Amino acid sequence: MKRITYFFKTGLLLIYGLCLNACKYEIEDIAKIQEQLQLSASAADITLDEEHITDDILTFKWTEARPVSENHIISYTTKLDVVGNNFGSSTAIVNYEDEGIYSRSFSSEQLQNWANEKWKLPPNKSFTLEFRVVAQFEGGATFEAPEVRTVTINVQPIKTVIFGADKIFLDGTAIPGLTKVEISKTLENENQYAYLIDLQAGELQIPVEFNNETNYICPANNSGTLQDGEAEGVVMRENPISWKISTPGQYRIVVNMSKATVAIYSPNKALTPKVVQWVGDQSVAMTTEITELWMHGAINSWGTPIKMECTVSLADPQVLVYTGGKTGKTKFTVYGGNDNNKNLAYAFSCPLTATGTQQDQTLRLGKVADLSGGYSSAQRNSYYTIPTGTNIIVLDLRNMTILAEKR
Repeated sequence: MKRITYFFKTGLLLIYGLCLNACKYEIEDIAKIQEQLQLSASAADITLDEEHITDDILTFKWTEARPVSENHIISYTTKLDVVGNNFGSSTAIVNYEDEGIYSRSFSSEQLQNWANEKWKLPPNKSFTLEFRVVAQFEGGATFEAPEVRTVTINVQPIKTVIFGADKIFLDGTAIPGLTKVEISKTLENENQYAYLIDLQAGELQIPVEFNNETNYICPANNSGTLQDGEAEGVVMRENPISWKISTPGQYRIVVNMSKATVAIYSPNKALTPKVVQWVGDQSVAMTTEITELWMHGAINSWGTPIKMECTVSLADPQVLVYTGGKTGKTKFTVYGGNDNNKNLAYAFSCPLTATGTQQDQTLRLGKVADLSGGYSSAQRNSYYTIPTGTNIIVLDLRNMTILAEKR
């Protein structure tokens, strides 16, 4: 019995040794790719220049990627974004560079506007940009791995005068009855005031009460010409400079105190709610003007959708604000009935994967995220999880973003 055990153990050791030798001779090193793409920035730290706002203040340069066979075509793509956004589809500035171009420049005006409008950064706060260049090899009989380089730059924005206000009013001969009207803060932005009002032909003034004094928000260019539908820079003055209202009708007036801008929308530039089309039960074509949304998903156990009782922003009818406090996994549908249409309705949620399939994501408190909408099966089966503690959600359907906050 001992002899049999001895031969058995010896055989196992012999087999183990043969396996080790076989593995040893089958491993081959993969030749390391000699990448040669180099990327540099004109400066590591910049301060945006208000005096020369249209001049280039930041330039990126890169060298050619490694040479490959003549059958491959090399293309270069550049991306600019704020650190932390991960070059998202709604935040990245993407350029497909022309052949022979190995640099990309940006002006103070571009960076300041993107910081305010696209990246929604707090005013007067420094931020960090990242710039990426990707060299992609296409064609040829073999796969060639792309070369990728990224650099970061610290940016000090142009200083914006932040106005203080206890109360803001609309006044002047354009106000019917010549009665001063107080306008209130918007739910989505405490530094923003907005109002919808019927105006008559005349002059519009915007008085501000602060610390028991009255001053006036005035166009920075000292002109009363209406920049219809455009956000224009403003200053605070002791004496008013009026905007000239020539066409009677309903006007939307938006005052952003942190950005020091005023946008006035005449009836000709009226903002309207978002309208979507989708296909309901029995293949019935549906058209919905969105002034309300419903939560549907694990948050309601896929039962009766939860009406969100959204507040439509006075600053933009495509901005919906939810303050109901419900949290959990959900999509946001444009229909809230308890029939089968609740499962077919147009829905907003997280973007699909790169291959176009459904996915679930979790919102981060205080972080703006991409919002995607549609009525495809993949989009209707994608969900966002609203984190615990959220007490306000801002759904910007014009810019397709979503923000969950705890205030």
